[in-house]
Amino acid sequence: MNEIILKYVLKNQYEYGSVNPKAVLGMVLREKPELKKDVPLVLKEIEAVTAKNSSLSKKEIKSRLEKIDSSLLVPKKDHKKRGPLKELPNAEVGKVVVRMAPSPSGALHIGHAYGASLNYEYAKMYKGKFILRIEDTNPSNIYEPAYDLTQNDAKWLTEDHIDEVFLQSDRFGIYYDYAEKLVQMGKAYVCSCNPDEFRELKRDKKECPCRNVTIKEQQILYAKMFGEFAEGEVILRLKTNIKDKNPAMRDFGIMRINEHIHPRTKTEHRVWPLMVFSVAIDDHEMGLTHVLNGKDQADNAKKESIIMEYLGWTPPVYKHWGFINFTDLHISKTKTKLAIEQGEFTGWDDIRLPYLAALRRRGYQSGAFRKYAIEVGMSLNDKTVTQKEFWKMVNAFNKDIVEEKANRYFMIEDPVEIEIEGAPLDKVKIDLHPNIKKRGTRTISPTTKLFVEKADFKKLAEGKIHRLMDYCNFEVKDTNFVFLSTNYEDYKNAHAKGHIIHWLPTKNTKVELMKPNGKKMDVIAESAIEKVKVNDIVQFERKFFARCDAEGFWYLHT
Repeated sequence: MNEIILKYVLKNQYEYGSVNPKAVLGMVLREKPELKKDVPLVLKEIEAVTAKNSSLSKKEIKSRLEKIDSSLLVPKKDHKKRGPLKELPNAEVGKVVVRMAPSPSGALHIGHAYGASLNYEYAKMYKGKFILRIEDTNPSNIYEPAYDLTQNDAKWLTEDHIDEVFLQSDRFGIYYDYAEKLVQMGKAYVCSCNPDEFRELKRDKKECPCRNVTIKEQQILYAKMFGEFAEGEVILRLKTNIKDKNPAMRDFGIMRINEHIHPRTKTEHRVWPLMVFSVAIDDHEMGLTHVLNGKDQADNAKKESIIMEYLGWTPPVYKHWGFINFTDLHISKTKTKLAIEQGEFTGWDDIRLPYLAALRRRGYQSGAFRKYAIEVGMSLNDKTVTQKEFWKMVNAFNKDIVEEKANRYFMIEDPVEIEIEGAPLDKVKIDLHPNIKKRGTRTISPTTKLFVEKADFKKLAEGKIHRLMDYCNFEVKDTNFVFLSTNYEDYKNAHAKGHIIHWLPTKNTKVELMKPNGKKMDVIAESAIEKVKVNDIVQFERKFFARCDAEGFWYLHT
């Protein structure tokens, strides 16, 4: 023990000029794990060895280390961190291919933003390829507008950096060919068992009678799926280990009959691949190197690997993340779709909804959601958060992005009229952005009477010096407002300092403001607001950020 402690004390002292006992303890325990039961003793010995060698020069330490273990003097190669995320196993720069693969059952929401952002950030980190694959092989659960909604949302999340877009409904010939090949190989069979009976057989680890029909008969049965068998009468199953300890792996289905009319292919197809089959085929055909998704897909990943191995392919690397569970938010595409159809919401971009279309319209930047994904990272641990906690993080990331973009303007929601006796009526020039002078200025022309926010008006106490922002100082005397000066330093150095409030002249511009609760209200703003263009982000001074919409301004966040 003493020899081990000595070499690590000398190494620590040589590299840093002093000894960190805890760092030395860590190195000692890595080499001799059995010493964990004697940690107090080890720490005591580390202190004793440190004290004994504290007067050694760097040259003397080096000399001793060369005799004890010269390898400790060889500096470790610097590992260049490739990006903000943990590195992926077996990942090569320029060769990584990842994907996002939503179903077109509705628009994308904040849950999709996390997974899609992680995949995209990894593609960017490795200078690889990011694929959008719309998985529309369940004709009974397709919302036709979602094809465009999904692509628009994905383009926004990735700042239009999608390398390829695929629709699974365009690829049926490929799925049919591989299914037929598995039947020919004796790896798949057509099962006509009653679902309940099959469930019992599978539970008891027993083969169903359909499993051992000859390959030639299986080929005939598979062909009949395309014309003779009715929906629900048969299913094509993959022949796996019927005694697998995981019941989900036992002879799972890969193709079924569904007579539902598909929005794109209409009645062209009646035999449809189940998700695990189409995903396995596509992940190989599209060259996926890494599949990154939630841990609820862990069993599917195993199924897909079995399919690939049967076909002689090497499966991609599968990595999963834990759930982000909201304690006070439940998102359902089906319920939201129904609510939109019933007029409860104006559309997927209704300001009250946590869908990307709505958040984009409010003024959120895609980079904020990607930063959130990077911050959370890829961990199997589930995370439980409240909406407040989630939005606090996202809003902070979003503010970092929009703060520089947003010019500043005065806006008042609940105006109260005041008059400041003796205040000058000279035009007031104010920077469009306090930190970016090259943006220029906007001009406000004071009038004899002015508007201030009602909440600010209530704070204007007597005996203090108050200031109209970027304009003038005043005091309250017997309910009158008396001008003092325009110099900010006078306010700054005042003994009895009051409040700085924003203001507007009586000649202003009325605008419509969309609030987070979905209600619109008329407010007043300085006339310079008329020059703001649709999609511009502004900050209403001392209030909040907002996005300029074709229908007024949409509240973003504070």
